[in-house]
Amino acid sequence: MAETNGSTVTPGRVRVAVVGASGYTGAELVRLLLDHPHAEPAFLSSERSAGKPVDRVLPAVRNHPAVAGLTLRPLDELPEVDVAFGCLPGGELPGRMPLLAERAKHVVNLAGDFRLTDPDAAARHYPASAAWTEPFAYHVPEFPTAGGRFLNLPGCMAVTSIYALYPLLAGGLIEPDPVVDAKTGSSGSGRTSSEHPADRFGNFRAHKPHGHRHGPEVAQALRDLTGVDVDLQFSTHSLDVARGILVTAYSRLRPGVTEVDVKRAYVKAYRNTPFVRVTKHGLPALKTVVGSNVAEVAPQVHGDRCVTVAALDNLIKGAAGQAVQAMNQLFGLPEHTGLPFTAVAP
Repeated sequence: MAETNGSTVTPGRVRVAVVGASGYTGAELVRLLLDHPHAEPAFLSSERSAGKPVDRVLPAVRNHPAVAGLTLRPLDELPEVDVAFGCLPGGELPGRMPLLAERAKHVVNLAGDFRLTDPDAAARHYPASAAWTEPFAYHVPEFPTAGGRFLNLPGCMAVTSIYALYPLLAGGLIEPDPVVDAKTGSSGSGRTSSEHPADRFGNFRAHKPHGHRHGPEVAQALRDLTGVDVDLQFSTHSLDVARGILVTAYSRLRPGVTEVDVKRAYVKAYRNTPFVRVTKHGLPALKTVVGSNVAEVAPQVHGDRCVTVAALDNLIKGAAGQAVQAMNQLFGLPEHTGLPFTAVAP
């Protein structure tokens, strides 16, 4: 039995709501929760598909025995739950927070609404967030905060970049001007992406060389976690794959820092984290992580240059699996409960 914010919850009965269950992230979260031994998917919402059986809207789970009888419902029918996961497109959750705060003991948001603490940056990238003023804690499961009722999880490209750079900055090993090149699959744009599959197929293109909203998020998170203000160059690219993120981070080592120092820093940072793995053989790749809740990280040093490669599944470790990790932490469950360690290949 676990205690959270003064309330006691039996691990076998964590009542869960997925708000926005028909999108890519929401559907993946439903899939994971159906196999979670201590979660009860008590409420699955979708405004456009309200009243429809879940197995007709989410074909990936239609053969699960527990999905029979589950129906998507409008949000105003939300009952009291232990945790509500926000899987709505950015900008839609803030206006619905009064209802969620009334009926959910915890709210965990997977969209970007409350990630940025700088008012100017938040107004530029997430203007709708001003509709809700109670603070959300920015929560990376591997670097847990003090917690609270309201948590906002990192973006998928952002958390991959954080995993890549945290050990170097925490150890004071690099100059604070890293460059991040982040490449993402098409599901990162959500179900309503305006990019036609014919335009993405067989293509690889730069998405945003400058100005991506995950840039200030990564810089903020690294500052809060390590105390270092970084002058970050953050650029993004679109991959012709459905799932997966691969980040290449470039940094300059400070004088006297060796390859051994770098490797020790990564081992120290992630030796007690079940889902962030420092690879010993080869470099991270999409095929080694897609389908799992694992993020792989590997630094390569040449002279005073360090190149760090990190990869994860954007819908699992970068979103729905990260959310399940946060739920497990909130309710005192083993962090790995209900989450896959192995990738899908070929």
